[in-house]
Amino acid sequence: MRVRFALIASTAMFAAHHASAQAKPIDPRNFDTTCAACADFNRFANGGWMKRSSIPAANSSWGTWEELNDHTLDILHRIADDAAGDRTAPAGSSTQKIGTYYGTCMDSSAVDAAGIAPLAPLLGRIAAITSGSDVERAIVQLHADGARAPFAFGSTEDPKQAGTVIAYAGQAGLGLPDRDFYTRRDERSLQLQETYRRHIARLLELAGESAAEAKVDADTVLMVESRLAFASMTRVEQRDPNATYHKMTVAELQALTPHFDWARYLAAIQAPALSQIDVAQPHFFSVFDQLLSDVSVRAWQAYLRTRIFDSLASSLGAPFVDEDFRFKQSFTGAKEMQPRWRRCLIATGGAVPELLGELYVKQTFTPAAKARAQALVANLRAALRDRITALEWMSAPTKHEALAKLDALRTKIGYPDKWVDYSAFDIQPGPFVENRMRLSRWSAARSVGKIGKPVDRTEWIVPPQTVDAYATNNEITFPTAILQAPFFDPNADDAVNYGAMGAVIGHEITHHFDDGGRQFDAAGNLRDWWTPADAVSYTQRAQRVIDQFSGYTVVDSTTHVNGVLTQGENIADLGGLKVAYDAMEKALAAKGRPALIDGSTPEQRFFLSYAQIWRNLSRPEYLRQRVNTDPHAPLMWRVNGPLSNMPEFAKAFRCKAGDAMVRPASVRAQIW
Repeated sequence: MRVRFALIASTAMFAAHHASAQAKPIDPRNFDTTCAACADFNRFANGGWMKRSSIPAANSSWGTWEELNDHTLDILHRIADDAAGDRTAPAGSSTQKIGTYYGTCMDSSAVDAAGIAPLAPLLGRIAAITSGSDVERAIVQLHADGARAPFAFGSTEDPKQAGTVIAYAGQAGLGLPDRDFYTRRDERSLQLQETYRRHIARLLELAGESAAEAKVDADTVLMVESRLAFASMTRVEQRDPNATYHKMTVAELQALTPHFDWARYLAAIQAPALSQIDVAQPHFFSVFDQLLSDVSVRAWQAYLRTRIFDSLASSLGAPFVDEDFRFKQSFTGAKEMQPRWRRCLIATGGAVPELLGELYVKQTFTPAAKARAQALVANLRAALRDRITALEWMSAPTKHEALAKLDALRTKIGYPDKWVDYSAFDIQPGPFVENRMRLSRWSAARSVGKIGKPVDRTEWIVPPQTVDAYATNNEITFPTAILQAPFFDPNADDAVNYGAMGAVIGHEITHHFDDGGRQFDAAGNLRDWWTPADAVSYTQRAQRVIDQFSGYTVVDSTTHVNGVLTQGENIADLGGLKVAYDAMEKALAAKGRPALIDGSTPEQRFFLSYAQIWRNLSRPEYLRQRVNTDPHAPLMWRVNGPLSNMPEFAKAFRCKAGDAMVRPASVRAQIW
């Protein structure tokens, strides 16, 4: 299953210290009144907070999301500690699995003592390679163990036959965060390539190679990965769902890659009989096949060893963990490592997320909270229905299809109706890295086991303790952890809740009508349901969003936001705000307008509430990486960008033409 849309790309990011309680739903202490709201609303709304806040040494960024993650982490920490200390938990129970996984990670002495010995079977397969056919066998065996090098294989919902799970093969196998880090030749990219080269050499030295051998092998690995990178599609290219949809028979894929035996591969990973495979990037597989024929055995050995050590370094002894952290500092800017308990809790949350989630929900979520969220969603959907109906640029046939799609959206709130079954995931006392490898094998087998079966609509992509929301496959999902202040506060006025949680809900609904989501119909199929004229009109409006965000910079004047990569999220932000604002106005009309609160109107509090959920400080290294890899715009632009397109905002704060927060009508973005 490929997730197409999410609110923020930090679903597993936990903070490094406790958030200080905010006195009010909107606290005037957080404002910077030396800056006019119409000049820089992010600074006006959040500047006071920014002046008195700092990024914890172990973090790459700090803000509302990290504060709330920190609160969530405290609850999960108690759950994991209790589980690890429970010596009476029955084997195979949730408590035993959580406690054992977390406990083996926390046992640093055992991890250090084991060294790389648990990897001996994997490394032995690589050492035994003497020919091209051996390379293929090693890749087959590594994939059976859950590895993702040099390509990915698993299952996904068929984009054009919604409800059916098919096999999926796609590009993978890189150690740097994105293919562009290999292809660019600017000074910073070259420096990062050199940093990565040294990182590879250091990993191989830690694994027992001499310095001279490790240097040669590092050069070779970078060569192999660079060829894979140049063959990979860019993140922008992958935004087009049609560009990554290529169903082939096994025979057709075999013809594309004659040096790789797919029958043997599929048998080894215990895949069911396949009629077709969705090969996301055929050119990538063509180049992969060339590598099988013209890259030496020694090069493949070095590459596969590196992929193993790089992917498992954080689960090995202190020297590997330290090297892994040093390398990642180039992209995070973090000054120190997270404490071990936090790293182990994050690892446990990644391994058995719904076991932790079920216990988390019991402690934190009430039926009343779910009912309030459901009411908000219903109000937002009704507001978007009204907006679609009133669109002057969309014809009746396209409106009919759009409204049918809106009506078909499924909503998931709080937690799954059916929890993931982890009974086949065998977690044992012993070196932690062995449990990591068991997790990889279980996850790979679980993914392959879905092929050919109907999509399980009860399944969630993220667990309920995730401070995030997402939209995919004609669904919108709001986990428990995001349904709390400052996103949703039962004691706050409507303006606060519509400006924060309402905008989040509107964002996720609008994702189904952004540049990618609009290509799927009410049944969830990739199908063009737009009239040609309406499609052109939409594209013209979306281009305004692209142009606007492409003009924004971070860190320095040379680091630009990628307006094409971020257009889906930017369209969802703007559409979500429009829908949430309309829903708030309807609620106010029905209930009556309240008196001013702290001197602010409901409309002003709506926009202040929205701005405060994006307050943030980020390190330069982190911002540079996110601009290259994140489909979301930097957070300050998620405030100022969409608001500058809204006449409603300008009216609320009495902004005038020519103010920085007022985009001229000739370039103003308006879609939904």
